Amino acid sequence: MTKTIFADPTELARGAAEYFVARRPETVALSGGSTPKLMFQILAEQFRERVDWSTIQFFWSDERHVPPDHPESNYRMANEALLSHVPVSAASVHRIRGENPDAAEAASEYEQTIVQVTQEPLPRLDLIFLGLGTDGHTASIFPGSEVLHETKRLVAAPYVEKFQSYRITMTLPLLNNGATVVFLVSGAEKAQIVKEVFEGENKYPAQAVKPTHGELIWMLDKEAAAYLSK
Repeated sequence: MTKTIFADPTELARGAAEYFVARRPETVALSGGSTPKLMFQILAEQFRERVDWSTIQFFWSDERHVPPDHPESNYRMANEALLSHVPVSAASVHRIRGENPDAAEAASEYEQTIVQVTQEPLPRLDLIFLGLGTDGHTASIFPGSEVLHETKRLVAAPYVEKFQSYRITMTLPLLNNGATVVFLVSGAEKAQIVKEVFEGENKYPAQAVKPTHGELIWMLDKEAAAYLSK
């Protein structure tokens, strides 16, 4: 595991964008959130010409159970901030069908899509972006979720009680098979959970993300890293 601390959210997003360019992924899983959005905007506005967009297959680490034009859609955010501004073919953008009334069916279909596109029974995505919630969740794997114990399904649709809704999420078998997994975390409100994830007992979903044969990278801003031991 490597950890890099940046001065502020903008520098964090720029560092993540620069890593994206240098990594040259052919398969990438995007995440929702304000820091990824800023990274997407930097990629589109400043690094557009430094990426061969035609070689990349885009996936999502998780999605809300909403249509693609919904304000809470992770796909919508990524499309508006990045994908609609760069030369990516529609065939290379693999969104989760959150508009499907049956969330479990949407999860099963998405698993099939990932396997078909990668042509691997257990896909090894080049680059997976994740965030960290103040409760220690990542993707849509929340504390106490049955998805924490999933060993077979690559995508699942847990019901999240705190939001009274379903989410569709990549599971740990898929996340931990990634070649590179990058956590992007910013803001003072994340400082306490960052400290607990790094230095506390093993009880949060984010702590279960441990790439089996890959690299784990944490990119944080100073506020998020404020409580870490020096």
